[in-house]
Amino acid sequence: MHDDLIARATSWLAEDPDPETRDELAKLIEAGDVAELAERFSGTLQFGTAGLRGELGAGPMRMNRSVVIRAAAGLAAYLNAKGQRGGLVVVGYDARHKSADFARDTAAVMTGAGFRAAVLPRPLPTPVLAYAIRHLGAVAGVEVTASHNPPRDNGYKVYLGDGSQIVPPADAEIAAEIDAIASLNDVPRPESGWETLDDGVLNAYLARTDAVLAAGSPRTARTVYTAMHGVGKDTLLAAFARAGFPAPVLVAEQAEPDPDFPTVAFPNPEEPGAMDLAFAKARETDPDLIIANDPDADRCAVAVKDDKADGAWRMLRGDEVGALLAAHLVRRGARGTFAESIVSSSLLGRIAEKAGLPYEETLTGFKWIARVEGLRYGYEEALGYCVDPDGVRDKDGITAALLITELASELKEEGRTLPDLLDDLAVEHGLHATDQLSVRVEDLSVIARAMEQLREQPPTELAGLAITRGEDLTRGTDRLPPTDGLRYTLDGARVIVRPSGTEPKLKCYLEVVVPVAAHAGLPAAHATANDLLAAIKRDLSAAAGI
Repeated sequence: MHDDLIARATSWLAEDPDPETRDELAKLIEAGDVAELAERFSGTLQFGTAGLRGELGAGPMRMNRSVVIRAAAGLAAYLNAKGQRGGLVVVGYDARHKSADFARDTAAVMTGAGFRAAVLPRPLPTPVLAYAIRHLGAVAGVEVTASHNPPRDNGYKVYLGDGSQIVPPADAEIAAEIDAIASLNDVPRPESGWETLDDGVLNAYLARTDAVLAAGSPRTARTVYTAMHGVGKDTLLAAFARAGFPAPVLVAEQAEPDPDFPTVAFPNPEEPGAMDLAFAKARETDPDLIIANDPDADRCAVAVKDDKADGAWRMLRGDEVGALLAAHLVRRGARGTFAESIVSSSLLGRIAEKAGLPYEETLTGFKWIARVEGLRYGYEEALGYCVDPDGVRDKDGITAALLITELASELKEEGRTLPDLLDDLAVEHGLHATDQLSVRVEDLSVIARAMEQLREQPPTELAGLAITRGEDLTRGTDRLPPTDGLRYTLDGARVIVRPSGTEPKLKCYLEVVVPVAAHAGLPAAHATANDLLAAIKRDLSAAAGI
Protein backbone atom coordinates (compact mmCIF):
# COMPACT_ATOMS: atom_id res chain seq x y z
CA MET A 1 0.00 0.00 0.00
CA HIS A 2 2.77 2.40 1.01
CA ASP A 3 4.79 1.70 -2.16
CA ASP A 4 1.68 2.04 -4.33
CA LEU A 5 0.87 5.41 -2.73
CA ILE A 6 4.40 6.74 -3.29
CA ALA A 7 4.27 5.50 -6.91
CA ARG A 8 0.96 7.29 -7.55
CA ALA A 9 2.24 10.49 -5.94
CA THR A 10 5.48 10.32 -7.94
CA SER A 11 3.66 9.85 -11.24
CA TRP A 12 1.33 12.79 -10.38
CA LEU A 13 4.42 14.87 -9.55
CA ALA A 14 5.97 14.14 -12.94
CA GLU A 15 2.98 15.73 -14.71
CA ASP A 16 2.26 18.66 -12.37
CA PRO A 17 2.77 21.96 -14.31
CA ASP A 18 2.80 24.16 -11.19
CA PRO A 19 6.18 24.75 -9.46
CA GLU A 20 4.44 25.50 -6.13
CA THR A 21 2.40 22.31 -5.86
CA ARG A 22 5.30 20.29 -7.33
CA ASP A 23 7.51 21.54 -4.54
CA GLU A 24 4.80 20.82 -1.93
CA LEU A 25 4.30 17.26 -3.20
CA ALA A 26 8.03 16.54 -3.55
CA LYS A 27 8.51 17.45 0.13
CA LEU A 28 5.66 15.14 1.21
CA ILE A 29 7.14 12.24 -0.80
CA GLU A 30 10.63 12.94 0.53
CA ALA A 31 9.35 13.06 4.13
CA GLY A 32 7.39 9.83 3.57
CA ASP A 33 4.29 11.54 5.00
CA VAL A 34 1.98 8.60 4.34
CA ALA A 35 -1.01 10.01 6.23
CA GLU A 36 -1.03 13.29 4.27
CA LEU A 37 -0.37 11.54 0.94
CA ALA A 38 -3.12 9.01 1.63
CA GLU A 39 -5.60 11.85 2.20
CA ARG A 40 -4.61 13.65 -1.01
CA PHE A 41 -4.60 10.47 -3.13
CA SER A 42 -7.62 8.70 -1.60
CA GLY A 43 -9.65 9.48 -4.75
CA THR A 44 -10.31 12.53 -6.91
CA LEU A 45 -12.30 15.71 -6.24
CA GLN A 46 -15.75 14.83 -7.52
CA PHE A 47 -17.12 16.94 -10.35
CA GLY A 48 -20.82 17.51 -9.63
CA THR A 49 -23.56 20.06 -10.26
CA ALA A 50 -21.59 22.62 -8.21
CA GLY A 51 -18.60 21.83 -10.48
CA LEU A 52 -15.51 21.43 -8.31
CA ARG A 53 -14.73 22.94 -4.94
CA GLY A 54 -11.99 22.08 -2.48
CA GLU A 55 -8.87 23.05 -0.61
CA LEU A 56 -5.87 24.29 -2.60
CA GLY A 57 -2.85 21.99 -2.65
CA ALA A 58 -1.13 19.17 -4.54
CA GLY A 59 -2.84 15.89 -5.43
CA PRO A 60 -6.13 14.73 -6.97
CA MET A 61 -8.17 15.48 -3.80
CA ARG A 62 -7.16 19.16 -3.86
CA MET A 63 -7.77 22.14 -6.14
CA ASN A 64 -4.69 22.73 -8.30
CA ARG A 65 -3.67 23.32 -11.91
CA SER A 66 -3.51 19.58 -12.72
CA VAL A 67 -7.08 19.04 -11.50
CA VAL A 68 -8.31 22.15 -13.34
CA ILE A 69 -6.61 21.18 -16.62
CA ARG A 70 -8.33 17.77 -16.43
CA ALA A 71 -11.67 19.42 -15.66
CA ALA A 72 -11.29 21.79 -18.62
CA ALA A 73 -10.29 18.93 -20.93
CA GLY A 74 -13.31 16.90 -19.75
CA LEU A 75 -15.62 19.84 -20.39
CA ALA A 76 -14.10 20.35 -23.85
CA ALA A 77 -14.63 16.64 -24.68
CA TYR A 78 -18.25 16.88 -23.47
CA LEU A 79 -18.90 19.98 -25.62
CA ASN A 80 -17.26 18.26 -28.61
CA ALA A 81 -19.51 15.24 -28.13
CA LYS A 82 -22.51 17.59 -28.18
CA GLY A 83 -21.40 18.93 -31.58
CA GLN A 84 -20.26 22.32 -30.29
CA ARG A 85 -16.63 22.23 -31.38
CA GLY A 86 -15.45 25.64 -32.54
CA GLY A 87 -17.92 27.45 -30.27
CA LEU A 88 -16.98 30.18 -27.81
CA VAL A 89 -16.18 29.34 -24.18
CA VAL A 90 -16.00 32.38 -21.87
CA VAL A 91 -13.99 32.23 -18.63
CA GLY A 92 -14.32 34.43 -15.54
CA TYR A 93 -12.46 34.34 -12.23
CA ASP A 94 -12.42 35.89 -8.77
CA ALA A 95 -9.46 37.19 -6.73
CA ARG A 96 -8.69 34.02 -4.76
CA HIS A 97 -5.30 32.35 -4.70
CA LYS A 98 -4.63 30.67 -8.09
CA SER A 99 -7.89 31.86 -9.71
CA ALA A 100 -6.11 33.72 -12.53
CA ASP A 101 -3.88 30.65 -13.19
CA PHE A 102 -6.89 28.33 -13.33
CA ALA A 103 -8.67 30.72 -15.75
CA ARG A 104 -5.63 30.89 -18.02
CA ASP A 105 -5.23 27.08 -17.99
CA THR A 106 -8.90 26.69 -18.94
CA ALA A 107 -8.52 29.11 -21.86
CA ALA A 108 -5.40 27.23 -23.06
CA VAL A 109 -7.15 23.83 -22.90
CA MET A 110 -10.22 25.14 -24.74
CA THR A 111 -8.03 26.72 -27.44
CA GLY A 112 -6.08 23.46 -27.79
CA ALA A 113 -9.34 21.51 -28.14
CA GLY A 114 -10.52 23.64 -31.06
CA PHE A 115 -12.77 26.10 -29.24
CA ARG A 116 -12.62 29.87 -29.23
CA ALA A 117 -11.85 31.00 -25.70
CA ALA A 118 -12.33 34.44 -24.14
CA VAL A 119 -11.28 35.45 -20.62
CA LEU A 120 -12.81 38.35 -18.70
CA PRO A 121 -10.32 41.24 -18.33
CA ARG A 122 -9.72 40.90 -14.55
CA PRO A 123 -11.39 39.45 -11.43
CA LEU A 124 -15.09 40.37 -11.72
CA PRO A 125 -18.38 39.31 -10.09
CA THR A 126 -19.73 35.89 -11.07
CA PRO A 127 -22.94 37.47 -12.49
CA VAL A 128 -20.84 39.30 -15.10
CA LEU A 129 -19.64 35.90 -16.37
CA ALA A 130 -23.19 34.49 -16.30
CA TYR A 131 -24.32 37.53 -18.30
CA ALA A 132 -21.40 37.27 -20.75
CA ILE A 133 -22.33 33.71 -21.81
CA ARG A 134 -25.65 34.77 -23.33
CA HIS A 135 -24.49 38.22 -24.39
CA LEU A 136 -21.63 36.73 -26.43
CA GLY A 137 -23.51 33.63 -27.61
CA ALA A 138 -21.07 31.22 -25.92
CA VAL A 139 -21.58 27.45 -25.84
CA ALA A 140 -20.33 27.34 -22.24
CA GLY A 141 -18.84 29.41 -19.46
CA VAL A 142 -16.51 28.69 -16.57
CA GLU A 143 -16.22 30.75 -13.39
CA VAL A 144 -13.21 30.10 -11.17
CA THR A 145 -14.48 30.85 -7.65
CA ALA A 146 -15.10 29.29 -4.26
CA SER A 147 -17.72 31.95 -3.49
CA HIS A 148 -17.83 32.40 0.31
CA ASN A 149 -15.72 29.36 1.28
CA PRO A 150 -12.64 29.75 3.55
CA PRO A 151 -9.46 31.35 2.08
CA ARG A 152 -7.72 28.00 1.54
CA ASP A 153 -10.40 26.86 -0.96
CA ASN A 154 -11.04 27.44 -4.63
CA GLY A 155 -13.60 26.12 -7.08
CA TYR A 156 -14.71 25.69 -10.68
CA LYS A 157 -18.27 26.42 -11.72
CA VAL A 158 -19.58 25.41 -15.17
CA TYR A 159 -22.42 27.00 -17.14
CA LEU A 160 -23.80 25.82 -20.46
CA GLY A 161 -24.89 28.05 -23.34
CA ASP A 162 -28.29 28.88 -21.83
CA GLY A 163 -26.36 30.85 -19.19
CA SER A 164 -27.38 28.67 -16.24
CA GLN A 165 -25.28 26.23 -14.23
CA ILE A 166 -25.16 22.56 -15.15
CA VAL A 167 -27.70 20.04 -13.83
CA PRO A 168 -27.82 16.24 -14.19
CA PRO A 169 -27.07 14.43 -16.40
CA ALA A 170 -24.53 16.96 -17.76
CA ASP A 171 -22.48 16.79 -14.55
CA ALA A 172 -22.08 13.00 -14.73
CA GLU A 173 -21.29 13.13 -18.46
CA ILE A 174 -18.59 15.77 -17.91
CA ALA A 175 -17.23 13.78 -14.93
CA ALA A 176 -16.96 10.67 -17.14
CA GLU A 177 -14.98 12.65 -19.74
CA ILE A 178 -12.66 13.95 -16.99
CA ASP A 179 -12.09 10.38 -15.74
CA ALA A 180 -11.23 9.27 -19.28
CA ILE A 181 -8.17 11.57 -19.45
CA ALA A 182 -5.24 9.25 -18.89
CA SER A 183 -2.40 11.77 -18.77
CA LEU A 184 -2.00 15.55 -18.75
CA ASN A 185 0.53 15.06 -21.53
CA ASP A 186 -2.44 14.14 -23.76
CA VAL A 187 -4.03 17.56 -23.26
CA PRO A 188 -2.81 20.22 -25.75
CA ARG A 189 -2.21 23.55 -24.02
CA PRO A 190 -0.99 26.23 -26.44
CA GLU A 191 0.73 29.31 -25.02
CA SER A 192 -1.65 31.72 -26.76
CA GLY A 193 -4.61 31.90 -29.11
CA TRP A 194 -7.40 32.95 -26.75
CA GLU A 195 -8.86 36.42 -26.37
CA THR A 196 -8.70 38.59 -23.28
CA LEU A 197 -11.90 40.62 -23.35
CA ASP A 198 -11.98 44.39 -22.86
CA ASP A 199 -14.54 46.23 -20.72
CA GLY A 200 -17.21 45.94 -23.43
CA VAL A 201 -18.94 43.01 -21.71
CA LEU A 202 -18.79 44.69 -18.30
CA ASN A 203 -20.23 47.88 -19.77
CA ALA A 204 -23.04 45.94 -21.44
CA TYR A 205 -23.79 44.23 -18.11
CA LEU A 206 -23.83 47.60 -16.32
CA ALA A 207 -26.14 49.06 -18.98
CA ARG A 208 -28.56 46.20 -18.24
CA THR A 209 -28.50 46.81 -14.48
CA ASP A 210 -30.43 50.07 -15.11
CA ALA A 211 -33.32 47.98 -16.43
CA VAL A 212 -34.10 46.44 -13.03
CA LEU A 213 -35.17 49.85 -11.68
CA ALA A 214 -38.40 51.66 -12.50
CA ALA A 215 -37.97 54.82 -14.57
CA GLY A 216 -38.21 57.88 -12.34
CA SER A 217 -38.25 55.91 -9.07
CA PRO A 218 -36.80 57.63 -5.97
CA ARG A 219 -33.06 57.02 -5.51
CA THR A 220 -32.48 58.59 -2.08
CA ALA A 221 -31.60 55.70 0.27
CA ARG A 222 -28.11 55.93 1.77
CA THR A 223 -26.07 52.75 2.13
CA VAL A 224 -23.00 51.37 3.82
CA TYR A 225 -21.39 48.72 1.60
CA THR A 226 -18.90 45.91 2.20
CA ALA A 227 -17.37 43.78 -0.54
CA MET A 228 -16.16 41.25 2.10
CA HIS A 229 -12.61 41.32 0.60
CA GLY A 230 -14.08 40.16 -2.72
CA VAL A 231 -14.53 41.48 -6.25
CA GLY A 232 -17.85 43.33 -5.94
CA LYS A 233 -16.83 46.89 -5.10
CA ASP A 234 -16.02 48.47 -8.48
CA THR A 235 -18.98 46.91 -10.29
CA LEU A 236 -21.44 47.78 -7.53
CA LEU A 237 -20.18 51.38 -7.24
CA ALA A 238 -20.45 51.79 -11.02
CA ALA A 239 -24.01 50.40 -11.00
CA PHE A 240 -25.06 52.67 -8.11
CA ALA A 241 -23.51 55.72 -9.80
CA ARG A 242 -25.31 54.99 -13.09
CA ALA A 243 -28.59 54.60 -11.19
CA GLY A 244 -28.14 57.92 -9.40
CA PHE A 245 -28.13 56.57 -5.83
CA PRO A 246 -25.97 58.32 -3.21
CA ALA A 247 -22.45 56.80 -3.34
CA PRO A 248 -22.29 53.95 -0.82
CA VAL A 249 -20.02 54.50 2.19
CA LEU A 250 -17.41 51.73 1.99
CA VAL A 251 -16.19 49.49 4.78
CA ALA A 252 -12.59 50.36 3.91
CA GLU A 253 -10.98 47.36 5.66
CA GLN A 254 -12.97 44.95 3.42
CA ALA A 255 -13.26 47.02 0.22
CA GLU A 256 -10.34 45.65 -1.83
CA PRO A 257 -9.90 42.06 -3.01
CA ASP A 258 -7.75 40.04 -0.60
CA PRO A 259 -7.57 36.23 -1.00
CA ASP A 260 -6.65 35.83 2.69
CA PHE A 261 -9.88 37.51 3.91
CA PRO A 262 -8.00 38.88 6.96
CA THR A 263 -10.91 40.48 8.87
CA VAL A 264 -13.35 37.54 8.86
CA ALA A 265 -13.31 33.91 10.01
CA PHE A 266 -15.48 32.96 7.00
CA PRO A 267 -16.07 35.48 4.17
CA ASN A 268 -19.83 34.94 4.26
CA PRO A 269 -22.19 37.70 5.46
CA GLU A 270 -24.30 35.02 7.20
CA GLU A 271 -21.43 33.90 9.47
CA PRO A 272 -21.17 35.36 12.99
CA GLY A 273 -18.86 38.39 13.12
CA ALA A 274 -18.54 38.83 9.34
CA MET A 275 -20.71 41.99 9.40
CA ASP A 276 -19.22 43.58 12.54
CA LEU A 277 -17.13 46.16 10.64
CA ALA A 278 -20.15 47.10 8.52
CA PHE A 279 -22.27 47.55 11.66
CA ALA A 280 -19.55 49.78 13.16
CA LYS A 281 -19.45 51.92 9.99
CA ALA A 282 -23.26 52.21 10.06
CA ARG A 283 -23.22 53.41 13.67
CA GLU A 284 -20.77 56.13 12.55
CA THR A 285 -22.64 57.24 9.42
CA ASP A 286 -26.34 56.41 10.09
CA PRO A 287 -27.34 55.10 6.62
CA ASP A 288 -30.78 53.75 5.67
CA LEU A 289 -29.46 50.23 5.11
CA ILE A 290 -26.29 48.13 4.88
CA ILE A 291 -25.53 46.11 1.75
CA ALA A 292 -22.94 43.31 1.67
CA ASN A 293 -21.82 41.07 -1.16
CA ASP A 294 -20.07 37.76 -0.70
CA PRO A 295 -16.58 37.54 -2.30
CA ASP A 296 -17.76 36.74 -5.85
CA ALA A 297 -20.72 39.16 -5.50
CA ASP A 298 -23.45 36.78 -6.59
CA ARG A 299 -25.11 37.04 -3.15
CA CYS A 300 -26.50 40.12 -1.46
CA ALA A 301 -26.98 40.60 2.28
CA VAL A 302 -29.02 43.42 3.78
CA ALA A 303 -28.98 44.82 7.31
CA VAL A 304 -31.37 47.33 8.89
CA LYS A 305 -31.61 49.31 12.11
CA ASP A 306 -32.84 47.16 14.97
CA ASP A 307 -35.82 49.02 16.43
CA LYS A 308 -35.52 47.00 19.65
CA ALA A 309 -32.00 48.19 20.48
CA ASP A 310 -30.81 51.76 20.17
CA GLY A 311 -27.93 52.15 17.71
CA ALA A 312 -27.93 48.43 16.87
CA TRP A 313 -28.23 46.86 13.42
CA ARG A 314 -29.54 43.44 12.42
CA MET A 315 -29.09 41.28 9.38
CA LEU A 316 -32.26 40.49 7.49
CA ARG A 317 -32.65 36.81 6.75
CA GLY A 318 -32.45 35.79 3.12
CA ASP A 319 -36.13 34.88 3.31
CA GLU A 320 -37.01 38.38 4.52
CA VAL A 321 -35.12 40.03 1.64
CA GLY A 322 -36.68 37.48 -0.73
CA ALA A 323 -40.18 38.51 0.38
CA LEU A 324 -39.38 42.24 0.27
CA LEU A 325 -38.10 42.03 -3.32
CA ALA A 326 -41.14 39.97 -4.33
CA ALA A 327 -43.54 42.49 -2.78
CA HIS A 328 -41.67 45.32 -4.51
CA LEU A 329 -41.88 43.61 -7.92
CA VAL A 330 -45.59 42.85 -7.43
CA ARG A 331 -46.23 46.49 -6.53
CA ARG A 332 -44.45 47.48 -9.75
CA GLY A 333 -46.72 45.20 -11.79
CA ALA A 334 -44.21 42.44 -12.60
CA ARG A 335 -45.61 39.51 -14.61
CA GLY A 336 -44.19 36.00 -14.97
CA THR A 337 -43.34 33.12 -12.64
CA PHE A 338 -42.01 33.62 -9.12
CA ALA A 339 -39.79 30.72 -8.05
CA GLU A 340 -37.74 29.59 -5.08
CA SER A 341 -36.01 26.47 -3.77
CA ILE A 342 -37.79 24.12 -1.36
CA VAL A 343 -35.64 25.30 1.57
CA SER A 344 -36.84 28.91 1.21
CA SER A 345 -39.86 30.46 2.94
CA SER A 346 -43.36 29.53 1.77
CA LEU A 347 -44.25 33.25 2.05
CA LEU A 348 -43.22 33.74 -1.60
CA GLY A 349 -45.99 31.35 -2.65
CA ARG A 350 -48.54 33.36 -0.66
CA ILE A 351 -47.39 36.65 -2.21
CA ALA A 352 -47.50 35.19 -5.75
CA GLU A 353 -50.91 33.60 -5.20
CA LYS A 354 -52.45 36.85 -3.94
CA ALA A 355 -51.00 38.69 -6.97
CA GLY A 356 -52.36 36.01 -9.33
CA LEU A 357 -48.86 35.05 -10.48
CA PRO A 358 -47.54 31.54 -11.29
CA TYR A 359 -45.30 30.06 -8.57
CA GLU A 360 -42.78 27.20 -8.68
CA GLU A 361 -40.69 25.35 -6.10
CA THR A 362 -37.40 23.74 -7.16
CA LEU A 363 -34.55 21.78 -5.65
CA THR A 364 -31.85 23.77 -3.86
CA GLY A 365 -29.57 25.85 -6.04
CA PHE A 366 -29.88 28.44 -8.76
CA LYS A 367 -29.07 25.80 -11.35
CA TRP A 368 -32.69 24.66 -10.79
CA ILE A 369 -34.37 28.04 -10.14
CA ALA A 370 -32.86 29.48 -13.36
CA ARG A 371 -34.54 26.73 -15.41
CA VAL A 372 -38.10 27.58 -14.38
CA GLU A 373 -40.16 28.40 -17.45
CA GLY A 374 -41.25 32.03 -17.73
CA LEU A 375 -39.15 33.00 -14.70
CA ARG A 376 -39.57 36.63 -13.64
CA TYR A 377 -38.09 36.45 -10.13
CA GLY A 378 -36.29 33.72 -8.22
CA TYR A 379 -34.63 33.59 -4.84
CA GLU A 380 -33.01 31.26 -2.34
CA GLU A 381 -32.74 31.78 1.41
CA ALA A 382 -28.91 31.68 1.23
CA LEU A 383 -28.91 35.35 0.10
CA GLY A 384 -29.31 34.60 -3.62
CA TYR A 385 -31.70 36.65 -5.78
CA CYS A 386 -32.36 36.64 -9.53
CA VAL A 387 -34.18 39.87 -10.36
CA ASP A 388 -33.29 40.11 -14.09
CA PRO A 389 -33.52 36.56 -15.48
CA ASP A 390 -33.37 37.76 -19.09
CA GLY A 391 -29.92 39.23 -18.39
CA VAL A 392 -28.44 36.88 -15.77
CA ARG A 393 -29.93 33.42 -15.31
CA ASP A 394 -28.29 33.03 -11.93
CA LYS A 395 -28.19 34.84 -8.62
CA ASP A 396 -26.83 38.37 -8.90
CA GLY A 397 -25.76 40.37 -5.86
CA ILE A 398 -25.34 43.60 -7.83
CA THR A 399 -28.83 43.91 -9.34
CA ALA A 400 -30.40 42.63 -6.09
CA ALA A 401 -28.57 45.44 -4.21
CA LEU A 402 -29.95 48.01 -6.68
CA LEU A 403 -33.51 46.74 -6.32
CA ILE A 404 -33.53 46.59 -2.51
CA THR A 405 -32.05 50.11 -2.38
CA GLU A 406 -34.79 51.33 -4.73
CA LEU A 407 -37.40 49.78 -2.42
CA ALA A 408 -35.76 51.38 0.63
CA SER A 409 -35.83 54.73 -1.23
CA GLU A 410 -39.55 54.40 -2.04
CA LEU A 411 -40.35 53.55 1.57
CA LYS A 412 -38.14 56.40 2.80
CA GLU A 413 -40.22 58.85 0.73
CA GLU A 414 -43.28 57.53 2.60
CA GLY A 415 -41.52 57.87 5.98
CA ARG A 416 -41.30 54.07 6.26
CA THR A 417 -38.59 51.36 6.40
CA LEU A 418 -37.95 47.82 5.20
CA PRO A 419 -39.00 46.37 8.62
CA ASP A 420 -42.31 48.29 8.33
CA LEU A 421 -43.03 46.52 5.04
CA LEU A 422 -42.10 43.15 6.60
CA ASP A 423 -44.66 43.84 9.34
CA ASP A 424 -47.31 44.59 6.70
CA LEU A 425 -46.54 41.30 4.94
CA ALA A 426 -46.81 39.39 8.24
CA VAL A 427 -50.26 40.87 8.95
CA GLU A 428 -51.38 40.17 5.39
CA HIS A 429 -50.05 36.61 5.02
CA GLY A 430 -49.16 35.42 8.56
CA LEU A 431 -45.77 35.75 10.21
CA HIS A 432 -43.43 33.39 8.32
CA ALA A 433 -40.44 32.99 10.63
CA THR A 434 -37.46 30.96 9.46
CA ASP A 435 -34.27 29.70 11.06
CA GLN A 436 -31.52 27.23 10.32
CA LEU A 437 -29.81 24.53 12.31
CA SER A 438 -26.43 24.16 10.61
CA VAL A 439 -23.81 21.72 11.86
CA ARG A 440 -20.26 21.99 10.44
CA VAL A 441 -18.36 18.68 10.73
CA GLU A 442 -14.76 17.54 10.32
CA ASP A 443 -15.91 14.00 9.58
CA LEU A 444 -18.52 13.61 6.81
CA SER A 445 -19.71 10.29 8.26
CA VAL A 446 -21.41 12.31 11.04
CA ILE A 447 -23.79 13.72 8.41
CA ALA A 448 -24.47 10.29 6.88
CA ARG A 449 -25.21 8.86 10.35
CA ALA A 450 -27.62 11.69 11.19
CA MET A 451 -29.54 11.20 7.92
CA GLU A 452 -29.63 7.42 8.50
CA GLN A 453 -30.93 7.89 12.05
CA LEU A 454 -33.74 10.19 10.88
CA ARG A 455 -34.71 7.70 8.16
CA GLU A 456 -34.66 4.67 10.47
CA GLN A 457 -36.37 6.35 13.44
CA PRO A 458 -38.36 9.26 11.98
CA PRO A 459 -39.70 11.72 14.55
CA THR A 460 -43.50 11.85 14.95
CA GLU A 461 -43.58 15.35 16.41
CA LEU A 462 -41.31 18.37 16.89
CA ALA A 463 -41.92 21.14 19.45
CA GLY A 464 -45.17 19.41 20.35
CA LEU A 465 -46.46 19.83 16.77
CA ALA A 466 -47.54 16.62 15.05
CA ILE A 467 -45.71 15.74 11.84
CA THR A 468 -48.57 15.40 9.38
CA ARG A 469 -46.34 14.32 6.48
CA GLY A 470 -42.78 13.01 6.20
CA GLU A 471 -41.12 12.77 2.77
CA ASP A 472 -37.83 11.16 1.83
CA LEU A 473 -36.75 13.33 -1.09
CA THR A 474 -34.33 10.68 -2.42
CA ARG A 475 -37.45 9.15 -3.96
CA GLY A 476 -38.36 12.42 -5.71
CA THR A 477 -41.89 13.88 -5.72
CA ASP A 478 -44.40 14.59 -8.46
CA ARG A 479 -42.80 18.06 -8.81
CA LEU A 480 -39.14 17.43 -7.87
CA PRO A 481 -36.36 15.12 -9.07
CA PRO A 482 -34.67 12.96 -6.39
CA THR A 483 -32.24 14.61 -3.96
CA ASP A 484 -30.71 13.62 -0.63
CA GLY A 485 -33.06 15.26 1.84
CA LEU A 486 -36.00 14.83 4.22
CA ARG A 487 -39.04 17.11 4.40
CA TYR A 488 -41.44 17.20 7.35
CA THR A 489 -44.75 19.05 7.18
CA LEU A 490 -46.11 19.94 10.62
CA ASP A 491 -49.22 21.70 11.77
CA GLY A 492 -48.09 25.31 11.18
CA ALA A 493 -44.43 24.52 10.46
CA ARG A 494 -42.06 22.92 7.96
CA VAL A 495 -38.62 21.32 8.32
CA ILE A 496 -36.15 20.23 5.64
CA VAL A 497 -32.91 18.36 6.43
CA ARG A 498 -30.15 17.96 3.84
CA PRO A 499 -26.37 17.68 3.52
CA SER A 500 -24.83 20.85 2.04
CA GLY A 501 -23.72 20.51 -1.58
CA THR A 502 -20.68 22.77 -1.18
CA GLU A 503 -19.50 22.59 2.45
CA PRO A 504 -19.04 19.89 5.15
CA LYS A 505 -22.34 20.82 6.81
CA LEU A 506 -25.65 19.24 7.72
CA LYS A 507 -28.31 21.87 7.12
CA CYS A 508 -31.79 21.92 8.62
CA TYR A 509 -34.20 24.60 7.40
CA LEU A 510 -37.05 25.49 9.73
CA GLU A 511 -40.15 27.59 9.12
CA VAL A 512 -43.11 28.34 11.36
CA VAL A 513 -46.20 30.30 10.33
CA VAL A 514 -48.07 32.22 13.03
CA PRO A 515 -51.33 33.98 12.09
CA VAL A 516 -51.44 37.70 12.96
CA ALA A 517 -54.77 39.57 13.04
CA ALA A 518 -53.35 43.11 13.29
CA HIS A 519 -50.10 45.02 13.78
CA ALA A 520 -50.71 45.07 17.54
CA GLY A 521 -50.39 41.28 17.57
CA LEU A 522 -46.91 41.22 15.99
CA PRO A 523 -44.78 41.23 19.20
CA ALA A 524 -46.69 38.23 20.59
CA ALA A 525 -46.50 36.43 17.21
CA HIS A 526 -42.71 36.96 17.07
CA ALA A 527 -42.35 35.60 20.63
CA THR A 528 -44.44 32.53 19.75
CA ALA A 529 -42.45 31.95 16.56
CA ASN A 530 -39.09 32.26 18.34
CA ASP A 531 -40.18 29.77 21.03
CA LEU A 532 -41.40 27.29 18.42
CA LEU A 533 -38.22 27.58 16.32
CA ALA A 534 -36.02 27.04 19.41
CA ALA A 535 -38.05 23.98 20.43
CA ILE A 536 -37.99 22.52 16.88
CA LYS A 537 -34.20 22.98 16.80
CA ARG A 538 -33.80 21.21 20.14
CA ASP A 539 -36.08 18.28 19.23
CA LEU A 540 -34.60 17.90 15.75
CA SER A 541 -31.03 17.83 17.16
CA ALA A 542 -32.07 15.04 19.51
CA ALA A 543 -33.84 13.08 16.75
CA ALA A 544 -30.80 13.33 14.44
CA GLY A 545 -28.29 12.65 17.21
CA ILE A 546 -26.28 15.80 16.47
